[in-house]
Amino acid sequence: MSLETQAFSVALSQKAQSLKPSSTLAVTARALELKRQGVDVVSMAAGEPDFDTPQHIKDAAIAAMQSGKTKYTPVQGVPELREAIRAKLMRENGLDYSLEQISVSTGGKQALFNAFLAFLDAGDEVIIPAPFWVSYPEMVAFAGGIPVFVDTLASENYALDPEKLAAAVTPRTKAILLNSPANPTGVVYSEEVIRRVVEIAVQHNLLVVTDEMYEHIIYDQNKHVSAAKFGMDNVLTINGASKAYAMTGWRIGYAAGPLHLVKAMNAIQGQSTSNPNSIAQWAAVAAITDSYDYIAMARGKFQERRDRIVAGLNALGLPTPLPDGAFYVMADTTSIHPDEFEAARVILDQAKVAVVPGTDFHAPGRVRLSYATSMEQIEKALERIGTLR
Repeated sequence: MSLETQAFSVALSQKAQSLKPSSTLAVTARALELKRQGVDVVSMAAGEPDFDTPQHIKDAAIAAMQSGKTKYTPVQGVPELREAIRAKLMRENGLDYSLEQISVSTGGKQALFNAFLAFLDAGDEVIIPAPFWVSYPEMVAFAGGIPVFVDTLASENYALDPEKLAAAVTPRTKAILLNSPANPTGVVYSEEVIRRVVEIAVQHNLLVVTDEMYEHIIYDQNKHVSAAKFGMDNVLTINGASKAYAMTGWRIGYAAGPLHLVKAMNAIQGQSTSNPNSIAQWAAVAAITDSYDYIAMARGKFQERRDRIVAGLNALGLPTPLPDGAFYVMADTTSIHPDEFEAARVILDQAKVAVVPGTDFHAPGRVRLSYATSMEQIEKALERIGTLR
């Protein structure tokens, strides 16, 4: 007697079903597919410096491998890297943390994920200024929280009004999330704004999660100010090696903050990935300790590209504010198509330029272009987009 086999399909969790795919990765994948088909696509989608990782960083990784530093490390990272981070935070940001208050992770994204899982319960609210990086609300929701958006305006260069944040606070608010310099707008918040946000957090017993991944990519007279400067007990600082040192693929991020929160984040990481890549950690020691020449070079190149792409897009009739930092611009594409997703599709399919629709950034009518690419590619992108006008 034979048993009849039935097709089985495991039911996905509600959390898994609720996650939205990243539009950035979706556009990048579509552009790569076109390239595989032989189509010449100019990619302005991914936020990845086009510079190679500096040689002294690669040399440190090679030396680590040759000396056998390829084993498990402490979950929170090797003491030498945490010491380099501690020294960096003191030297550059005026923040005095102990080694135990610093946790190294597999990219800044994991540091954020660990944090939300560590302090959010079901129904807790996190206030997020919009436009925002696409992963923020998804992470909050996955951890059981509720993202609450406070809009900023392109007409005001995406300036943040702290009093709007204060007005969004409810009895269920648990945290405020800041990102400066910001992805996707490039806005840099002033010292006065950041100080006021921390004051609001202290007043309402809230946590400020501050994503400072782009702190070294900042232009003109703008200055980066760490929120923890105004209240370390209420602030969790997130940063990493990806953007500042052209180390996106090395996957090293870190968090510094209140000891009990960092310990909880370590416990979560210990049950998921355990330690970050051992070789990449030693490379990050070299990056954080001595990369000032590279940072100055990259910043100068990015500023030249920023100035060109903003001028070019505005000349094409696509209103684009001048960003203070990071390497993105947000262009108004309603003249191409009222819907930003359709505008991005037209730009890719007809002009063969990959951009990211503002839909998931909470930026209707706009697309994001990354100028972390060569001037030659920027000129080509502007010329091609110009054919749509």
